[in-house]
Amino acid sequence: MDSFLFQAVIYLGVATLCVPLAVRMGFGSVLGYLIAGIVIGPLTGLVGSETEALQHFAEFGVVMMLFLIGLELDPKTLWSMRGRLLGLGLGQVVITGAAIAGVAWMLGYTWQVSVAVGMIFAPSSTAIVMQTLNERKLNGTRGGRSSFSVLLAQDIAVLPMLALMPLLGSGGIASSRAAEEAPRIGDGESAQMMADAAGWVDQLPGWGVAWMTVGAVAVVILGGRFLTRPIFTFAGRARLREMNTIVSLLFVIGVAVLMTLVGLSPALGAFLAGVVLANSEFRHELQADIEPFKGLLLGLFFITVGAGIDFGTLIGAPFTVAATVVGLMAIKGAILFGLTLLSRLKGRDRILFTLSLAQAGEFGFVLVSVAVTDGVFGAELSAILLLSIALSMLLTPLLFIANDHLAARSRDHADTAPDDEIDEKGEVIIAGVGRFGQVIQRMLHGLGLTTVVLDRDIQTIQLLRTFGLKTYMGDPLRPEMLEAAGLSTAKVLVIALDDRAGAVRLARMAKAANPDIHVIARAYDRVHVYELYRAGADQIVRENFDSSLRAGRYVLEKLGWSETDAHAARDAYFRHDREMLLDLAKLWKPGVPIDRNPEYAARAREYNKGLENALLARFGENPEAARAVTSDDEEEEVVAEAPDGKTA
Repeated sequence: MDSFLFQAVIYLGVATLCVPLAVRMGFGSVLGYLIAGIVIGPLTGLVGSETEALQHFAEFGVVMMLFLIGLELDPKTLWSMRGRLLGLGLGQVVITGAAIAGVAWMLGYTWQVSVAVGMIFAPSSTAIVMQTLNERKLNGTRGGRSSFSVLLAQDIAVLPMLALMPLLGSGGIASSRAAEEAPRIGDGESAQMMADAAGWVDQLPGWGVAWMTVGAVAVVILGGRFLTRPIFTFAGRARLREMNTIVSLLFVIGVAVLMTLVGLSPALGAFLAGVVLANSEFRHELQADIEPFKGLLLGLFFITVGAGIDFGTLIGAPFTVAATVVGLMAIKGAILFGLTLLSRLKGRDRILFTLSLAQAGEFGFVLVSVAVTDGVFGAELSAILLLSIALSMLLTPLLFIANDHLAARSRDHADTAPDDEIDEKGEVIIAGVGRFGQVIQRMLHGLGLTTVVLDRDIQTIQLLRTFGLKTYMGDPLRPEMLEAAGLSTAKVLVIALDDRAGAVRLARMAKAANPDIHVIARAYDRVHVYELYRAGADQIVRENFDSSLRAGRYVLEKLGWSETDAHAARDAYFRHDREMLLDLAKLWKPGVPIDRNPEYAARAREYNKGLENALLARFGENPEAARAVTSDDEEEEVVAEAPDGKTA
């Protein structure tokens, strides 16, 4: 049972089992893939030598990821990052490499081995960090952008590292035997091609290396600008969907091969190609074609890393490996934290930047292979280095979890100090001034009504104060803040919090303190509506519901419906949905998913069928005959009330 199909079943099966469990437990997909690799590799031995054969395919996941990142950045945006690339990025590589080399030298290694170890441990894992940043929606934060700048600079620095490594070796003495004996994790074919190409380029004179590099970059830029359109046009004439995918893969893989031939990083070349095509008309088509391959190959890459971990080395030298991993991550973390002070990263961005880049990276596997081949060190040290790299990558998802907890504590601390002293009371209290609450505040402020606005985001409060909108710093969930704002005498409380659980808690607390206050609450979705309904909210507004209805009305108008008929259809749907929501709220059971509530699901199916029949009967054949008495104001809504007066 060693066939390719059987091995494919093993890889896909264990990924299907481990990854969803890891995501559900909050660990993220990367740790799930790594654990899947450990299960089928070191633990059960279900896979073996074919892991190395798969590695050179999996490495293209990193290449494709950087290509897609490049598509999101135009040259102007990339140029604006030059400060972070040179300062944070190259500064991190140089300082980290020097610090680790110094520690290795003090431990008794030769200066050649020390420098090699410093270069091996300096880069971080582009694959793991970028994948996790994307999953956690952190790539748009300042800390995420700074992390990406460092990763990009590290990819650039790999080329001179590969060129310097042979200068540290012993001229090939015992290198062949060491290369054969050394365990390999992530030493795929494309990585070896890159190392071989670096040696070939290194044999050229200085002007030859420069011209080769400039020529390869020029081919990528000119090819992206002038060859993309005719190639896609030619392939498109076949009118086959798969031809676009073939062309997209050809472009990315071709660029990677070209970069490899001249000794440059294929991932860096793919990133450059993506930047060139960032403003291209084919950008979205390329994204759609490459994205599935990127996800699959990255997952395979993480599995092969997990499968290649040599726990035999860990058992043989547990203290050495543990000290290496802990020391590596401590040194890198300390240097990264110091760089945040120089770059003025603060708060959550500082924590994210420090923890996300504290591991070694996949290029360390390549550098270890080159170092062994060039006789810098032997198999015993290479085994410890490879295992340390893999274990540091395995720990990275856990560091992101730690980042979430530390960021939450940092935010909570910032939110609780200091509170403003509220010196006025109003008929309306607004809790939360995000995008939702700001609109309400501005409208009431424009009408001359007095409102007391509470929020715990100091940056939002300072922004609103800049534009003359008075807002108080304070946690609306604290009873003393609500009382100071006049909860006992206020007529209306508007709950516009992003915190779903907090909104429910506030509604319940406000009704308990003042049963006569009218609570209008923002809801995230239907389930949140039910939670707020049970908590005592009088009127509940789903944050995207009304805007979706407006968009649907515009669709009808563009299809030839008159404005009056489209408005009538919108109001008919509105009334039916509100009636359904109020009825289903009585069947909703807290803690039970709605798809596992038979009574709820049956009643929802009845309402959906009734909605379809009602709309078709009224508007299906002759919408011109269907007229509804509505206001000229396109925002007016007809609200269906429950017997207790509540609306949703």
